[in-house]
Amino acid sequence: MKNNLSLLIMAGLIGLGATASPAAAGSVENLERERAIMLETMLKSDLTPQERHEKVRVSKRRLIDLERIVLRDKSITGRNSPAVKRAFANYDLTFLAHASTEKNLLVTDHWLEQLGLTSQNIMASARRRR
Repeated sequence: MKNNLSLLIMAGLIGLGATASPAAAGSVENLERERAIMLETMLKSDLTPQERHEKVRVSKRRLIDLERIVLRDKSITGRNSPAVKRAFANYDLTFLAHASTEKNLLVTDHWLEQLGLTSQNIMASARRRR
């Protein structure tokens, strides 16, 4: 009885998966997702500096590729979605890898600079629990 019920549930889930329409993320959305992953990696406190550096390096390569894709994507021309508007209104934050290279800064330093944070501010801050 239990096996039949699990088989029925599994068949239903497979059927739902087969009829569901595929989610299609555009180039801007993919860029935003990768950028969020990189920023999350930069802020993780449980990584050693070497691990963080390596993960950011790998993520930066993917980010550069995605930034190029967005910049060359003809399908976003004339697309007036909020994501596209926001992406091009904030070039230095959206195209993080390219902007940091143009300013000859590390991605982390460039991002912090865009947020108005300096090393002195960060070193002077205290870690507290809310």
